[in-house]
Order: sequence, then structure tokens, then C-alpha cells
Amino acid sequence: MRVLKKIITAERSPLKVDLKAAILGFIGGFIVIFSLIILTEKTEWNWIMAPFGASCVLAFGVWDAPLSQPRNIIGGHFISTFIGLACQTLFGNSAASIAVAVGLAIMCMMLTKTTHPPAGADPLVVMMSQTGWNFLFTPVLVGSLVIVIIALIINNLNDNRKYPTFWL
Repeated sequence: MRVLKKIITAERSPLKVDLKAAILGFIGGFIVIFSLIILTEKTEWNWIMAPFGASCVLAFGVWDAPLSQPRNIIGGHFISTFIGLACQTLFGNSAASIAVAVGLAIMCMMLTKTTHPPAGADPLVVMMSQTGWNFLFTPVLVGSLVIVIIALIINNLNDNRKYPTFWL
């Protein structure tokens, strides 16, 4: 009963509709994903992965949230991918090893103050597609840097925004 009482609420969403912010979100997400796809098509490397779409939502939609900062985008993706690769190397790709990798990624992001929710999917991407260690750098590190660089530019075009709110 106690749990049910917590679930039922009459509260409304605190989110506000802001057309200018939504347009900046569109522009930022478009530029990042388009750039990474073009780089993938024009080179021999993969520059993109699905969690980057979710990172764009945070970087451009809730740019001032702690989980949207450069440290979290870059560090979260790097740590989670590293853990996915390490678990794949040490334990293979069983259901248990994939679950351990995701749990460890969450724990390590929290302990290093680099929590970035989209990065929680990185061990799944790594282990389900059986990528190699080069995946840690391309697309993960380079792609994360592209997201942050474009977020630095796009977010600071708006006079009411200061991105990042912190680096370390």
C-alpha cells in the first residue's frame, strides 16, 4: 500500500515548452549526428553508435544538468565502454557477463562522478556487437569529443546559457 501511495500523484510535469531551446536542440542534434554519419560514410571507421543520440538529448535538451556536462559525456562513455570491453575479454558474452558489465559501468560512473545515462548502454553495444578494443577510441572517444565540441558552440550561442556549468 505504501508503495502504491507513492506512485499515485496529481502533480504535473515541471518541464516548460521553449521554442528557441527546442530549435537549438534540433540544430545541435542534427549537426552532431549528421557529422558522425558523414565521417562514417567517408572513412573506413565507424564514428557513430546509438547511445550518441541519447547523449545529444542531454547535451542540447538539458544542457545545464550535471549528467550533461563534458566530464560526464566523455568520461561516462569511455568508462562504460572500457568496462564492456574488459568484461567481454575476460568473461565472454553470456547473459551474466553482459549484466555484470552494465552493473559495473553504472557503479564506476557513479564512483568517478561521470554518470551519463546513455553510456549505460555502451556495454550492451560493445558486447552484443562483439566489437574490438579500437571501439574505445572510434567511435566512443572521438564521437564523445565531437558531441562536446558542438555542444560548446551551439549551447553558448544562446545568451541565457553557459555551457559547461563545470569541467571537473
